[in-house]
Amino acid sequence: MCRNITELRGLEPAATPEEIEAAARQYVRKVSGVTRPSATNVDAFETAVAEVTATTTRLLAALPPRKQPPKTVPPLRRPEVRARIARTG
Repeated sequence: MCRNITELRGLEPAATPEEIEAAARQYVRKVSGVTRPSATNVDAFETAVAEVTATTTRLLAALPPRKQPPKTVPPLRRPEVRARIARTG
């Protein structure tokens, strides 16, 4: 698994839609080799992100709860990332 994609199953509280989309975006970046889509491929890129997000949401809803939380904290829950988002948002 790509080490930049954080495990979302077993989080308390459960993974947010933003966390699921961030993981989907990272996955699509990795498999496509595209970090920032150009104007010519932005539609395909964003469609892929939306499809992976929807599939991941369904998967997490269908799996039984984990007994142990993930070993790493998702980026969107890390204080330094939240501060960076607040500054740029």
